[in-house]
Amino acid sequence: MQQLFGNRRLPDASLAQRGVRQNVRWLTHLLALLPAAILMWDWLNGNLSVNPVQEAIQRSGRIAITLLVATLAMRPLSHWLRQNALLAQRRPLGLYAFAYALLHVGLFLFFDYQLALPLIYQELVEKPYLWFGAGAFVILLPLAITSFRPWIHKLGKAWKRLHRWTYVAAILAVLHYGGAVKGDFLALRGEVLGPWAYGAGVAFLLAWRVWRRFCRESALHD
Repeated sequence: MQQLFGNRRLPDASLAQRGVRQNVRWLTHLLALLPAAILMWDWLNGNLSVNPVQEAIQRSGRIAITLLVATLAMRPLSHWLRQNALLAQRRPLGLYAFAYALLHVGLFLFFDYQLALPLIYQELVEKPYLWFGAGAFVILLPLAITSFRPWIHKLGKAWKRLHRWTYVAAILAVLHYGGAVKGDFLALRGEVLGPWAYGAGVAFLLAWRVWRRFCRESALHD
């Protein structure tokens, strides 16, 4: 009967791999959407601080940078755990990171400053760390747009070069976060543990990527 209709039973290993991929995909979506659900719940139930807009801005920014670092971490994790299913999560994680970054920027422009351009300009002048955040967002925008298959085929090899800018966006996001918290990011005073932890993570992931590329090129020349 199976042969008549052209259906072949997949090997147990293939079925197991398909199950792993599906589980990882659903877990990725769940973990990425959960912070948004919690933020919405807290907003609707008045569980945010006395300045709910500011707290929502801060939370959405932290979620965005967390997902951005998670996106970069998928390649080494897939290598260490030997799970190719993790590589496929880079695109959804990156898109979720951009979505939270868009929420972060939207809350800042439309809710906090109600698109008052003179006030926004004054903030940009007085708080240089905002430029790092703006730079990260400007980089993430084309990366999000070109994350879909038609763009991958259209850009070819240039697609990979473009998406390496994710590391630059992550570095700028860390600098933005470091300047936004209370304290002195460079002098290690105040609430700087979070930004430094993210910075260490990005530095480690970038160093691992450079080391892997060096190893591949060395192997080709041997």
